[in-house]
Amino acid sequence: MATRIAYALILLVNSIISWLMLTPWALKKLEHLTLDYMAITCQGKQCYGFVAVQRVNFALGLFHFLLAVLLLGVKTSRDGRAALQNGYWGPKIIMWLAFVVMTFFIPEAFFQVWGKYFALIGAMMFVLLGLILLVDLAHTWAEYCLQKIEDSDSRAWRSILIGSTLAMYTISFAMTIVMYIFFANSGCAMNQAAITVNLLVLLIISVISVHPTIQEYNPQAGLAQSAMVSIYCTYLTMSAVSMEPDDRHCNPLIRARGTRTASIILGAIVTMLTIAYTTTRAATQGIALGSNTSHNYSKLDSDEVAEHGMVDQQPSSSRREMRAEALRAAVEAGSLPANALDDDDDDSEDGVSDGHGGKDDERSGTQYNYSLFHIIFLLATTWVATLLTQNIDFENTGDFAAVGRTYWASWVKICSAWVCYGIFGWSLVAPVMLPGRFGN
Repeated sequence: MATRIAYALILLVNSIISWLMLTPWALKKLEHLTLDYMAITCQGKQCYGFVAVQRVNFALGLFHFLLAVLLLGVKTSRDGRAALQNGYWGPKIIMWLAFVVMTFFIPEAFFQVWGKYFALIGAMMFVLLGLILLVDLAHTWAEYCLQKIEDSDSRAWRSILIGSTLAMYTISFAMTIVMYIFFANSGCAMNQAAITVNLLVLLIISVISVHPTIQEYNPQAGLAQSAMVSIYCTYLTMSAVSMEPDDRHCNPLIRARGTRTASIILGAIVTMLTIAYTTTRAATQGIALGSNTSHNYSKLDSDEVAEHGMVDQQPSSSRREMRAEALRAAVEAGSLPANALDDDDDDSEDGVSDGHGGKDDERSGTQYNYSLFHIIFLLATTWVATLLTQNIDFENTGDFAAVGRTYWASWVKICSAWVCYGIFGWSLVAPVMLPGRFGN
């Protein structure tokens, strides 16, 4: 957990630095520290704006790409390369900062192409990945509750499942009403269309989830999953209409609070925290992406155990004694070096140390795919760079630029909601259309 938090903090710091690089505010403060003696420029040009943001995020992306390559194929912490993931924080931070400095020596033309094409593609992949994981979370949550109810006939879990479903639907309809009241006035066709489409699809997807045919092929499908997807997509729609520009007088929130510095700074920090958290969650949910590497064996079930007259567990002391005896015999036969006995002594403790005073719980298999973890962080850097720079008016941003207050960002959220509904809808109808692939 500490490792994942550390990488999330690096992404958060990098994102905030990128945001500050949108405007000359930070550079002016640095120049003031030199009593205005030193003018900070990059190859004779300005060190802020579109290219500067792309430079900073490209550096962190390169950092994660390098780690992804170096950690390719690591299955357990016994692999010497695993230490690159969980340790060496000093050298890694120095390497990240060195990459940031290095990018300022790369010509601007490279980042113009990178930011307009490659980073944009990576950002869309990151958004799509988040939507897939959200749908997976909805199914996992509902199935987990149903399993608890079936195992113990628990009233508590039944109440949690029904209560959470009703609460999410209630909040979804409440947000829809608020959007119609405040953001769907006459002349706001974009908002009216986005809100109405979201409401209609919400109702359609809810009906589909309880349709008898869907229930026949997937009995665990139901309103619990559609409620979670609905509240998330409704939130995306509300976020889109509440963060759009107010040039058409369709966003009363901007008129109410203007562009006060405090609200802009708070909004930027909350956005970056959300991205860091979402990235960390996505990067460690390898099961949803078919990359669960920590369970590469299958345990015999109770019937098979009884049939073969076997026990599925041994006392830990017996296992250690048998292992030690086998190692001693191998050393005496000359097939293993003598230090193998020392290594066995280190590994024989119940709580194996990770070398930093903690318990190593990845000696039998990593909890997530290390390379995939860094690839997702790489995609996150492209999303941050794209979110900060796409359709931004750099000439009228003031000291701080509002994050996501563009029509481009609003349409990304609206379309993301539609895609999320589509992914969830497909997860419902796929077993009906392709029974051979989804049958038990």
